[in-house]
Amino acid sequence: MWNPLWSVGPWLLLLLLQLAGASIHGSMEAVAPLPSVPNFVTNPLLRTGYHFQPPKNWINDPNGPLYYKGWYHLFYQYNPRGADWVNTLWAHSVSRDLINWNLLGLALEPSIRPDKYGVWSGSATILLDGTPVLVYTGINRQDIPYQVQNIAIPKNKSDPLLREWVKPDYNPIIVPESGMNVTQFRDPSTAWHIDGQWRILVGGEKGSQGQAYVYRSTDFKHWVRAKHPLHSAINGMWECLDFFPVLMQGKKGLDTYEHSARVKYVLKSSLEKARYDYYTIGTYDNRTESYVPDDLNGDYHRLRYDYGKFYASKTFFDPAKQSRVLVGWANESDTVPDDIAKGWSGIHAIPRKIWLDPGGKQLVQWPIEEVEQLRRKSVSVTNKVVKPGDHFEVKGLETYQADVEVTFKIRSLERAEPFDQAFSDDAQKLCRMKGADKKGGVGPFGLWVLASANLEEKTVVFFRIFKDGHGKPVILMCTDPTMSSLGRDLDKPTYAGFVNADISSSGQISLRSLIDHSVVESFGAGGRTCIISRVYPSIAIGKNAHLHVFNNGDVDIKVSRLTAWEMESSKMNNSV
Repeated sequence: MWNPLWSVGPWLLLLLLQLAGASIHGSMEAVAPLPSVPNFVTNPLLRTGYHFQPPKNWINDPNGPLYYKGWYHLFYQYNPRGADWVNTLWAHSVSRDLINWNLLGLALEPSIRPDKYGVWSGSATILLDGTPVLVYTGINRQDIPYQVQNIAIPKNKSDPLLREWVKPDYNPIIVPESGMNVTQFRDPSTAWHIDGQWRILVGGEKGSQGQAYVYRSTDFKHWVRAKHPLHSAINGMWECLDFFPVLMQGKKGLDTYEHSARVKYVLKSSLEKARYDYYTIGTYDNRTESYVPDDLNGDYHRLRYDYGKFYASKTFFDPAKQSRVLVGWANESDTVPDDIAKGWSGIHAIPRKIWLDPGGKQLVQWPIEEVEQLRRKSVSVTNKVVKPGDHFEVKGLETYQADVEVTFKIRSLERAEPFDQAFSDDAQKLCRMKGADKKGGVGPFGLWVLASANLEEKTVVFFRIFKDGHGKPVILMCTDPTMSSLGRDLDKPTYAGFVNADISSSGQISLRSLIDHSVVESFGAGGRTCIISRVYPSIAIGKNAHLHVFNNGDVDIKVSRLTAWEMESSKMNNSV
């Protein structure tokens, strides 16, 4: 579980502590917004329409998503007292489709000695008899965040909504041993069962290396640590570990207990220092309790689920759809005072179906199909050529809450710029240097979303094509929010990743962007590269938001087909 207090500057830390004290000793309404907060920040149209978020206050990590008796359950870190990170508990929402959500209230809060000072992140596991179990990190000391692992079980497992949870008296089930960093030992994974034993991972840090500690149990009560970690590597604390099998071929998902020669394994960790989610694909040997990435350099050049604001993610197996689904947190890009003023902070990305790319080197992600049920009015553009330096507006619908799918056809790759290998591990730096407004050979081309009428504000999602020393295309995908708002004190970094797709023969590449007031969630080349960004327009809000296609390259770009849909708001925080 990410703690923002561990990474802020001294002045912000002081402010956070002051605000936290106010939220503990009084209602958030008693904290007056600071004078520096601009009016547009509190505009309700900056709140998302179909991305998950509670009615108010702070949320972060998704915890223990699962499917049970016809309902999807989402637990998440939540502060019931305000829009800052303090006093986080486990809140609980349920859904029939992962898009429309019903709020149930709190699932876990401090109530026993092993979690007296905090209920932090964890996971859910379905036992062999069908009983769901929550395993989570508890804080049992006030002076330091001493971290232990606890368990909770349903009070009534015949209740499909799992409204009440109890904590057995054998908690804690796992405690740090001598020599371990007791403040860096958290976020137990979903368990898996093989050869008569359960396994679970707990994240840790030893020196500068992240650790994936393995614990084994025959009864899910008494746990013993394996001699060696499942895997470890540099880069510091490994939070929110996830470990699951994927088929080598096909999009079908697997439960954690499904093991065969036809699977690979994914080990994902959230890096506390970088605040990004990274994963490797490799081989798991349960006899030696070891995991080896396929790419020997995988630990140093690891893949990311998402190259934007995406963290503390968790996957689960959906037996109804036979798929593995990914849920992640996207935090805000404005200031803490802004969050306090507007009364909410944090959203979750649209759940994504994930599977192994046929090449076996990365995962592919795509929004679950249920989000398409929100599509309403649409417009289409076909076979439209965009000349160098030109752009056109997609008219006929409101685009502040939209779903846009477009396929671009590149007439020629001959004018592509040479690729500098110095950027091979730093797409984000390359995007900063060669932004959306800097002319290139092939590109930049793509979308201006949440754009004002005079284009004073715009968020840009684009591709730029280079060619390597062998003449093969290198595809850069970027989201550039540097002109997204006239508001100050906003975090507006560019986000970028390379796209593992060969367009040498087809000359085509696709883009899908889910636009939702203050979030732009984009999928390049069918979900091979994903970027989610948080933006807060001060002008391009609501009906004042526009959508354009642009081309700042030297060669023609054809829009083979573009379809944009207005999106209806999902039903959020209803009661059941």
